[in-house]
Amino acid sequence: MKPPRIVVMAGSRRAEALSRRVAFACVQALQAAGAEVEHVELADYPAPLYDGDLEVAQGLPDCIVRLQHILHASDGLLVVNPEYNGSVTPLLKNTLDWCSRPNPADRARSGGAVYAGRAAAVVGSSPGALGGMRVLFHVRDILGYLGMQVIPQQLAVAKAGDAVGEDGRLKEGAQQAMLEALAVALADCARRLRA
Repeated sequence: MKPPRIVVMAGSRRAEALSRRVAFACVQALQAAGAEVEHVELADYPAPLYDGDLEVAQGLPDCIVRLQHILHASDGLLVVNPEYNGSVTPLLKNTLDWCSRPNPADRARSGGAVYAGRAAAVVGSSPGALGGMRVLFHVRDILGYLGMQVIPQQLAVAKAGDAVGEDGRLKEGAQQAMLEALAVALADCARRLRA
């Protein structure tokens, strides 16, 4: 059986974003769990704020069509989330919303088809002590509503600015073990769902 293909994305595109650092640790853990990983940088998919009138007038942005194809070709998604005022980043929500829109020229690889029946996992990151715990529930709800099977394992990485070591792994042993268990669970769920 071929390895599951998992997309990893951070909910921030800021160059020094803590969620981006943690995302690299997630990539390593998923690869160790036997997954093929595509690390998506949302800076490479700059979509305007979603506007139904804009969609009618201009269709889907080319960058969103490209991202839809990546998501459609995947077996699962892992999102690393910073916490903005206790919830998701506007960038992440806007990206998920745009990708949920059907493309009349390619309905099979757009809209709900890019999410439905795929596995998902959520990781939070924060410079504070809670590690973005509050955002995890919001993202779980959104991904579930989009038709994804969100695994129960999740991780909140506190003090994320100092959480990732030079080797790309989480410095705290217990957190790294939780990340590895999450990666195994996500890869297994993705494999079973797409079998």
